Amino acid sequence: MSSDSTASDVTIDDRIAAMACPVDRTILDPAVQDDPWDFYNELHAQCPVFPMPEIGGVMVTKYEDVRFVLTRPDLFSNSGRAGGAKKGLQVDNARRYREILRLRGWPHVETLQRCDPPEHTAYRRLVGKAFLPRQIKAIAPQIEEISTELIDGLIGAGHCEFNLDYAMPLPGIVIAEQLGLDRSEIHRFNRWAHAMLALSMRPLTEAELLETAEVELEAQHHLAAVFEQRRAEPSDDLISTLVHAHEGEDNAEQLTVAELQNLMHQLITGGFETTTSALNHGMWLLTRRPDVQDRLRSDLSLIPAFIEEMLRFESPVQGLVRTATQDVEVSGVVIPEGSIVMVRYAAANRDEAVFDRAADFDLDRETTKHLAFGAGPHFCVGAALARQELTTAFTHWIERTSSIELARPFEGAVHEPSFILFPMKELPLRFTLA
Repeated sequence: MSSDSTASDVTIDDRIAAMACPVDRTILDPAVQDDPWDFYNELHAQCPVFPMPEIGGVMVTKYEDVRFVLTRPDLFSNSGRAGGAKKGLQVDNARRYREILRLRGWPHVETLQRCDPPEHTAYRRLVGKAFLPRQIKAIAPQIEEISTELIDGLIGAGHCEFNLDYAMPLPGIVIAEQLGLDRSEIHRFNRWAHAMLALSMRPLTEAELLETAEVELEAQHHLAAVFEQRRAEPSDDLISTLVHAHEGEDNAEQLTVAELQNLMHQLITGGFETTTSALNHGMWLLTRRPDVQDRLRSDLSLIPAFIEEMLRFESPVQGLVRTATQDVEVSGVVIPEGSIVMVRYAAANRDEAVFDRAADFDLDRETTKHLAFGAGPHFCVGAALARQELTTAFTHWIERTSSIELARPFEGAVHEPSFILFPMKELPLRFTLA
């Protein structure tokens, strides 16, 4: 079949089902999501382009292949308009969810990470102003103050539930203040973030779908009121910047409320979920590697290397999806036009062809070209902020403790089920003061 034919879902499925692969597990299994590393190794060795007929697509796992997909938006679109099937990604639930938002709030329009150049370029230019290196340098003292305040409230007890007591509040407060939202409501915003991501995390029941929609509607109407307030009374925050972005620009149109909602959706979820996961995994790693703790305490200059290796080793974003815009050959496999392409960053970061002893955490690793923040035009806009938050956090915890360990063993799965992220359920710690 030629790439310019109109292919039905069945035809795509048939072509994907015909791809030979002896691996009989799937990333859609919550047990595999919780501990995916052996599965990724199997795919690297036996079928790096893994057929997934259940979603009408494939999963790409090798480093060079993942980088190829990410850097070719002409071949692998980030836009829903590319027409992928997305059957296994709750397409019926997603349609119903979108309809609820359309009727009672604002629809999910395509902005920033959900569109391709040249539209993506304009949105990124607007949002990126808040995440330039000079902007991150300017707010570094603020991040230091927030971290110190949080640790001051925990350190005397000698124990904490790190996920809720520190890993969520630190980036949550930072992004709330950058956006111009009330930092005292971060638990409410965290609930919004969970709801906004729910459809991409796991299958939802009817009741869960309706409950999740209500939470996002709450977020939308709250934010819409903030947009109106900032239109009348601009302030020095990112919401004001976006609301007034068209002013002073030739032929620039004011962002619609739907566009603003979608940008907030991405900034809130990115600000809470991914950095929280990185903080949790980094601290969990330190409990497993007291030798690394000792090295960091003896030489704080190793903390940036620790962060980069941690991001490679247990990537907070396990993978995202694209849609093939035409038949494309990857590692000898022809990916059909219109099929979903699950781009697995975490698998790429464990590729032995690029990272020697990839399954080992190596503080002295020379290669730091991991894909935890992606690559190409959709490289994470908040990467510099995340790195600053991680650097501040681990510096403070290493400086103020002499040991950090798990307070108790985990019971059952360590991670919440998720198609795309790697969220820990909890992280109970105990520590001694320095």
